Amino acid sequence: MSTRPRQGAKPYRRPRKDPVRVLAFEALRAVDERDAYANLVLPPLLRKAREKEPEKGGIDARDAALATELVYGTLRGQGTYDAIISECVDRPLREVDPPVLDVLALGAHQLLGTRIPGHAAVSATVELARVVLGDGRAKFVNAVLRKISADDLEGWLERIAPPYDEDAEEHLALRNSHPRWIVSALWDALGGGRRGITELLEADNARPEVTLVARPGRSTAEELLTGEAEPGRWSPYAVRLAEGGEPGALDAVREGRAGVQDEGSQLVALALAHAPVEGSDARWLDTCAGPGGKAALLGALAAERGAALLAAEKQPHRARLVARSLEGNPGPYAVVAADGTRPAWAPGSFDRVIADVPCTGLGALRRRPEARWRRRPEDLAGFAPLQRGLLREALNAARVGGVVAYVTCSPHPAETRAVVDDVLKAAGKEAGGAAAELIDARPLLPGVTELGEGPDIQLWPHLHGTDAMYLAMLRRTA
Repeated sequence: MSTRPRQGAKPYRRPRKDPVRVLAFEALRAVDERDAYANLVLPPLLRKAREKEPEKGGIDARDAALATELVYGTLRGQGTYDAIISECVDRPLREVDPPVLDVLALGAHQLLGTRIPGHAAVSATVELARVVLGDGRAKFVNAVLRKISADDLEGWLERIAPPYDEDAEEHLALRNSHPRWIVSALWDALGGGRRGITELLEADNARPEVTLVARPGRSTAEELLTGEAEPGRWSPYAVRLAEGGEPGALDAVREGRAGVQDEGSQLVALALAHAPVEGSDARWLDTCAGPGGKAALLGALAAERGAALLAAEKQPHRARLVARSLEGNPGPYAVVAADGTRPAWAPGSFDRVIADVPCTGLGALRRRPEARWRRRPEDLAGFAPLQRGLLREALNAARVGGVVAYVTCSPHPAETRAVVDDVLKAAGKEAGGAAAELIDARPLLPGVTELGEGPDIQLWPHLHGTDAMYLAMLRRTA
């Protein structure tokens, strides 16, 4: 029997493997399959690819930037892209295999969220589908992407999003690719009304700047101001890197004298250091210190005053990260693997205490875009007992007249004011409870604008260029 191709039939062509798009697909699969975070998965994938020779699938800096944009852009836009894809398939999305959905979302982002020409976006994504899914499913991908390419993003949004005056939350959710419940929560945190909500959602979708911290006594902001870097907006120790800036290229970062730290995290640590205390100021405590950024800054600030820092972290592997961050600190410090809700220290031992409690992370959605799709409203109830327990024990750890900073990277009222109010109401009434009062945190951040009516503080990406950090300052009274 003849094995020659039929007359007029095209010979089979092997798919071309595009290392950038294959890498982006692998990162998305890790996020989906392992509940991994892109900011942890992507760097080692990029590093491995950049170490390869070009002919063996290696990539250069420009390719790495494109891969990063494809991964983060696809994750940020996932809700909107899924809604658009669902209009172009003949079955519920839950019946489409997750790897196929990842390829479709990558294609949708290239078509609707980048400047890649439409024909190139479709062609490259279909080639990716042939490599990672096979020729059969690549045909399905091709058909769906051609439907998507028939309109631009604004045209699709006009089609899938209801008018604002009919359903404001759904309108904002689809136009800004956030789950509806998060839109509602952020709206409440802003105080209701239309002011600020669109700007906040857009800021969540903007690529965040890389911000460095110069650790006092070990480095200076001036040392970090190289190339196109700029001073931070608020913190005297902050430096913002230009797009594409590589922190690891700086000696101070490699040597641990400086680090990568959002300016909001720097500000809450500075607020604790600025709070007035009468009498002793020799012992500071960080009750939830992992992975160590705030502890390193606080340790350096404490050292300038001759104070000692105790950094506690429940998870041993994270405690090791804290120790690494503090290595070389000029003043006395100690790191312990300890649970802040079951303290290993005597009550009333510390002059300053910070409790940066675990939370939903809704304040860092621009850095961890996948978190918005992973979190559920019921997660709030899961964190609540832990947050209250950590704040109670932080107050117990402070001496009378000492100060406590309650910090969380979430603007959700259930994780911020509700926690503080509940603990304050119960404080002093329970056996062994520490009575405390709120103090105005706004004067502790001189120069920072739009801090609200106080006494607590909520930082915002769209107002301050930081993560949405919450801070309440309390003084132990009895």
